[in-house]
Amino acid sequence: MIPSIHKQGGDTAGLIAYLYGPGLSEEHVDPHLVASFDGLAPDPGRDPRATRADLQQLLDEPLHLLPADTRPDKHVWHASVRSAPGDRILTDDEWADIARRVIAATGIDPGDGAGCRWAAIRHADDHIHLITTLVREDGRKPDHHRSGKRAQTECRRIEADYDLYRVAPGDGTAAKRPTCAERHKAQRQGRDRTAREELRETVRRAAAGTASETEFFDRLASAGLMVCRRTAPSGDTLGYTVALPEDRNKDGAPVHYSGSKLAPDLSLPRLRERWTGSPTQPSPAQASRPASTRRRATTAVWQAVLLIDHSDDGTVAAQLAAAGEVLDALAKTSAAHTRHKLRKAATAFERVARSHVRAERGQNQVLRQAARDLVHGGPALGRGEDGATTAMLIDMAFFLATAASAWHAKKGHAQQAVAALQAAEYLRVAYQAAAAQPMALLQERGRHMFRPLQHQHAAALRHAVPDLAEQVLAEPGWPALAATLADAQAAGHNPTDLLTEATQRRELGSATSISDVLVWRLRHLAQLPANPVDAHSPIARHRVPTPPSITQTAVKDTGEKTRRR
Repeated sequence: MIPSIHKQGGDTAGLIAYLYGPGLSEEHVDPHLVASFDGLAPDPGRDPRATRADLQQLLDEPLHLLPADTRPDKHVWHASVRSAPGDRILTDDEWADIARRVIAATGIDPGDGAGCRWAAIRHADDHIHLITTLVREDGRKPDHHRSGKRAQTECRRIEADYDLYRVAPGDGTAAKRPTCAERHKAQRQGRDRTAREELRETVRRAAAGTASETEFFDRLASAGLMVCRRTAPSGDTLGYTVALPEDRNKDGAPVHYSGSKLAPDLSLPRLRERWTGSPTQPSPAQASRPASTRRRATTAVWQAVLLIDHSDDGTVAAQLAAAGEVLDALAKTSAAHTRHKLRKAATAFERVARSHVRAERGQNQVLRQAARDLVHGGPALGRGEDGATTAMLIDMAFFLATAASAWHAKKGHAQQAVAALQAAEYLRVAYQAAAAQPMALLQERGRHMFRPLQHQHAAALRHAVPDLAEQVLAEPGWPALAATLADAQAAGHNPTDLLTEATQRRELGSATSISDVLVWRLRHLAQLPANPVDAHSPIARHRVPTPPSITQTAVKDTGEKTRRR
């Protein structure tokens, strides 16, 4: 159940007219009163003798008892309370009880006999609107400080009492939701999302992997946004606003949003924090192919997973913030058949990257460099080595999302933990699309492998991972893993040793297919071509030596940091 506190206004009659009217898109059905401050307020929706003016006059009566020069200009408090999709349809009596509880919790009418006058109006199955005049019966102002936070807390209790969907409690770090007016405007214009949501995603993608303020503003302009900078007399930039060229107000002027109004971490001061510390550098041209950048990003993401498991809170927060940039860059540069779900994953992960834990920005340069390389590597094809390395990176990003969910859950960050699982699910679907072609080729090769060689690799699997071996052998993906073990052996690796190292690199229980996970880990560890038919790829001809151990590097870095502290 979501309570939303809307902006205060000064037009009681206008708000009542909207609530009892047809709505902007004829979405209001049977508007009627479900509760009021005294239970006797007139209902112009159901009572033919009552008028909207009667209700307005009753609610505003305490206001007119004050001297004209002491009346507040913005005296109308407006909120809505909405049930979650999938919840049962509540009765009017249930909504009336919910209205009284929310009004009392916010301090509007605390039950002392002299609270504000209010009414609850229902014009849809899933929500009610609360309208209040912010003058108490005794002439004083109500104590409704932090009314939104109070309403959220009470709604958590209401969910439990009514057995409704339990919404994860917030911590004040979420991006601002679009207003009702913004949503209705988007609907009228035939857009799937509001201008605020489109701008937030565009600005977030533009910021991914940037190294300077100049580069950031250049990317905003290249994305087609209208950008205005707020400057000091010295000429220094103090802030910025952005607008969609087609989003105009009633006077035809573009509607601008500041970065901080899009998301807390998109304000210019917060963006500048990204650019402090070791600057990211563009990679050499020969290493900026999409497949090469995806391989390096896979290594960076895996190191981040290990740091999330073993590091202090500031380092973990930095890794999560930079991981969001990697997902934005990956979505921006991936092929069409994976792009939609990757964008969904990046949008969900945006919530994961923000909490009250302050990020130590110097600890995330490897991931930020990976994001930068992905952007500069350009669009990837959906096939060949580009497509296969995309699957490899998505597979690793899935484990990062599950690790992030576990860390947030341990810290009590409910919304972030849920968002991480949502991102993981989008990544799972994107992986299935990206991996279909290379995994099909590997499975075909594995099925036609000589039987003695299959038995040899099955024995290596049983020796390396005795607890999981039979489960893996029964999976549809086992032939692809057998083909990968054969490739690794042909490249000079010991399959048993490689399997042992791959299975020691964090849990496998959250994987839908353990064999798929092991395929990508082995091909990454052994520096095999991600696309099995691409034997003449640059990676195959010029194998980069595998680092001693990513695990050792991550733990060593953590240990050195602890000693410095």
